[in-house]
Amino acid sequence: MKLIDANRNRAQLSRLVQRGALDLKRVEKDVCQIVRDVRRKGDTALFRYARKLDDFQGKTLRIGESEINAAWQRVAPEFRRALETAAHNIRRFCEWQRPQEWIREVQPGIRLGQLVRPIESVGCYVPGGRHPLPSTLLMTVIPAQVAGVKRIVVTSPRPAAETLAAAAFLGIEEFYAVGGAQAISALAYGTKSLPRVAKIVGPGNAYVTAAKKQVAFDCAIDMLAGPTEAVIVSEKGRPQFLAADLVAQAEHDPDALSIFITSNPTLARNVIAECNQQAASNAVARKSLARNGYAILTSSPAEALTVGNALAPEHLTVASERELAQVEAAGSVFVGDFSAQATGDYVSGPNHVLPTGGSARYRGGLSVSDFVKLITVQEYSAKGLTTVAKDATALAQAEGLLAHAQSIAIRMAAS
Repeated sequence: MKLIDANRNRAQLSRLVQRGALDLKRVEKDVCQIVRDVRRKGDTALFRYARKLDDFQGKTLRIGESEINAAWQRVAPEFRRALETAAHNIRRFCEWQRPQEWIREVQPGIRLGQLVRPIESVGCYVPGGRHPLPSTLLMTVIPAQVAGVKRIVVTSPRPAAETLAAAAFLGIEEFYAVGGAQAISALAYGTKSLPRVAKIVGPGNAYVTAAKKQVAFDCAIDMLAGPTEAVIVSEKGRPQFLAADLVAQAEHDPDALSIFITSNPTLARNVIAECNQQAASNAVARKSLARNGYAILTSSPAEALTVGNALAPEHLTVASERELAQVEAAGSVFVGDFSAQATGDYVSGPNHVLPTGGSARYRGGLSVSDFVKLITVQEYSAKGLTTVAKDATALAQAEGLLAHAQSIAIRMAAS
């Protein structure tokens, strides 16, 4: 983990701020071939890539309900209880988050509003590489269920019993043991064994992300998620707590970004020492911190928050509720010493599928809103149309769209 001065190392700080999304160039050629093959050849290509890349040995990619339900019985009772707790908290938060329908009379004869309708079908991608991620299944499926999505499909390569158990608990009927770019292409374009969906959500490796980018004009996606990011802004926190969050997020991926920002030089050095100590036995976290771990020293607490906002991180920790008013860009914010970022990964309720690479500047994490369509409603009476006819006609004429103006004039003449 490296100590850098925000004012003396402007170029290095600028590179962190402008880091952008995951660099996909190294995989784009291979991904393009996979996506094209599955789109053109359907199951023939899908099964070929599943056997080659996912070590798939079966005859059907779809996992039967009996196998899914059996997984629930195989997992430990304490894991089942943890799933139940996490699912309850996630579902409750999603219910609070769900957009509402409304219609209001804005003036006599004019009623405006919005309808909320679920997307018809969604594909939830659950990674199955270095670690099983049943928590990601909860985070992608539950908001879709709360939104009312009728068809929810899960794909995951080599799904662990824990992931299948989570699917059983949520009542998932369509689960396919396939991953990577081949799964994304099948979800986007459809094959005989895996019908297409309207939207794909969920994180994945560079191949998954590159495939989502390639299909995005043909199938909706949530976001292009890169490696995990943790940023902590603190002036007098406990070094062992602060370091613990940085190490925890660093163990996700060797490319994870872990940054501590402070104007307190002593605290900065203590956090670095704690990170080194806590990551000593964790090879992935140790590598990640050596590559992308920083303690940024600023000239003031205010500048520390400014730098935190400029980084627009996936996870952001601030010292107290007072700082919340100054937070402008972050996927999810954690407040105070005891708000471990890991709680947000599992049990708090807010989603852990979050924007990375600075994309928190323009969007938040996955939510119920990602699974619905807001359809606006407009209703006019003859009296209501009279109140806006003159202005609407003037704007139509200014744009040279005379038929637009005529469509209003015809109604005015008849009223």
